[in-house]
Amino acid sequence: MPMLRSDIAPSLTALVYPDTGYPAAAFEALVARCRRHELSLAGVLQHVSEATPDRRCDVILEDLSTGLCTAIFEDRGAGASSCRLDEAALTGAAVRVASALDSDPDVLVLNKFGKAECEGRGLRHLIAAALEREIPVLIGVPKGNLAAWRGFAGDLGTEVEADVGEIERWADRLGRSVSDRLVAE
Repeated sequence: MPMLRSDIAPSLTALVYPDTGYPAAAFEALVARCRRHELSLAGVLQHVSEATPDRRCDVILEDLSTGLCTAIFEDRGAGASSCRLDEAALTGAAVRVASALDSDPDVLVLNKFGKAECEGRGLRHLIAAALEREIPVLIGVPKGNLAAWRGFAGDLGTEVEADVGEIERWADRLGRSVSDRLVAE
């Protein structure tokens, strides 16, 4: 796995985690550490809305710049077995995040490089927009999607494990980089 050098600011980083579980603690630590550094955030985090076995992927996205929460899975009943992603809800959340990029946040945090992103849809355009504006990006990537992520990110991408300590160090490097940039201006 490509490692992030400790002396450079991150620009496009995958927070890599096992396919079996979203790293909520790592993302919560990231947001807390960024806020401690007084970094402005754009993007979304996911929260499970119902933790029952038949509804394990009911997800709500929290907009980090406004606090607005959006459910992104359709309720198709208990017997539904196909993907229940509500593309319209995801698009609405993406539009709000794209609007937040206009305020030039210090970092874009995205919950997941998932199936939609692997297929060229989803939140990929937000990553490109952030990089064009030189806004660092951190996105969660389940190990099963690493090949697609690496194909998308190419040489620009770095990876960190879903470890609270490692993600806090990432945020610290970003905080120092932003502080150095502000001093230079």
